[in-house]
Amino acid sequence: MDTNKIYAEAIVNEYSEKKESKVMALKKLDRKAKLPANIFAYSFGIIMSLVLGFGMCLSMEIIGDNVVLGIIIGIIGIIGVGLNYPIYKKILEESKKKYSYDIITLANQITNENK
Repeated sequence: MDTNKIYAEAIVNEYSEKKESKVMALKKLDRKAKLPANIFAYSFGIIMSLVLGFGMCLSMEIIGDNVVLGIIIGIIGIIGVGLNYPIYKKILEESKKKYSYDIITLANQITNENK
């Protein structure tokens, strides 16, 4: 094999215009539909976990001596962590409804091409 030829082909492939396949477009639409729910779930989950941890620190008198406030803040954190998944499912459902027509149309085009 000629290494110069292989190298030249690799460079040409790198700079040539790439065509996006329908499968890749379908994957992008799927990721786009799930992204808002994922961003919310991670962000809200992290924030509520930190709230829960802060409440635990207060109630165990690590940060201060306000046990009652720590318990209240901890309960708020527990409720937030508990509500994270149902809220995630609701956002995901709405986002899937928004992109469902495009995804189904593209998926049908892909399946009809393979027949």
